[in-house]
Amino acid sequence: MARLEQVNTKPASRITRYFSEDFKKNKVAELDKKIITIAEICRQYSVSAPAVYKWIYKYSLMKKKAIKMVIEAESDTARIQSLKQHISELEQLLGQKQFEVDFLQKQLELASQQFDIDLKKKLSGKPFPGSGNTEGSTAIK
Repeated sequence: MARLEQVNTKPASRITRYFSEDFKKNKVAELDKKIITIAEICRQYSVSAPAVYKWIYKYSLMKKKAIKMVIEAESDTARIQSLKQHISELEQLLGQKQFEVDFLQKQLELASQQFDIDLKKKLSGKPFPGSGNTEGSTAIK
């Protein structure tokens, strides 16, 4: 059990510490370069996180330039890269298909000129039964 003297002791007075401007600037520079984290600074020097954030707001070069740091997980970055790769493949396929369509249309034009027949009209085929004029076939009285 604890003795009465141990229970009634006053807590040790808090030591007021001051960090130099150079120290704060160095730590903020390390944060900007991602050498150290805020949590590590808090643990090593027994400083609160809000105090470190005040240093960042005051001394950070990125904060002054209004640069936003975007932090993504590795999986997000890999997913974005794979999606970009997929998009480029699809664009390549689309370009190939467009080239084939242009080639076939040119062949159709040349064949039409050679045989003096409008092949586009001949190849269009019959219209489907439901696609014609419906004015006379409606049952409205």
